[in-house]
Amino acid sequence: MTDKEIIHLFKSESTREKAFTGLVKMYSEKLYWHVRRMVTEHEDANDIVQNAFIKIWKGLSGFKEESQLYTWLYRIATNEAITFINKNKKKQTTSLDHVMDSPAYITQNEHNTDSDVIAGKLQHAIDTLPAKQKQVFVMRYYDEMKYEDMEAVLGTSVGALKASFHHAVKKIESFLASN
Repeated sequence: MTDKEIIHLFKSESTREKAFTGLVKMYSEKLYWHVRRMVTEHEDANDIVQNAFIKIWKGLSGFKEESQLYTWLYRIATNEAITFINKNKKKQTTSLDHVMDSPAYITQNEHNTDSDVIAGKLQHAIDTLPAKQKQVFVMRYYDEMKYEDMEAVLGTSVGALKASFHHAVKKIESFLASN
C-alpha cells in the first residue's frame, strides 16, 4: 500500500483497521529502530512505539497531508521518545564512568568482539549528548535522513540542524578519543 492509499482507506470506517494494519506493517520497524537508537533499551523502545501508534491512530483522520506521512509518523515517534527521555532523565543518577567500571559491564565486554566494543563505545558516546544533538545525530548518522526532512520532523532550520550535527560529531570524537 502507498501512503495515499493508507490515508484514503483510513478515512472510511469499514477499511480503517485494514489501513492501520498496513501502516503498522510498513512503518513499525523503521520507527522502532529510530526510537531504539534514542533510548537504547528494547522494552522502552517498544513502549514508545506503541504509544506513538496510539497517537497516530487517534490523529490520522485529521492528517492534512501537508507533509509526507512518514515525516508525520517520525515526528510523533520522536516526540514520544523525547518525552520518555525527559521523564527518565531525573531517574538517572549513575555516572557513565561508574557503569563502564562495573563488573557487569567489564564481564559483558570480555565476550564481545572488537566491533561490539566499538559499537558499545559509540552508543555510550551518543548517550552523553544533549537530547537535541542526540536526536539529530541519530537521524543523520543511522537513518541517513536529509536535513530538509529533519527540518520537517523537528521544526528546526537546516542551519541549526547542521550545527547540532557538527557539535554532536565533535563531542563523540572527543569522547571516543578519551575512552
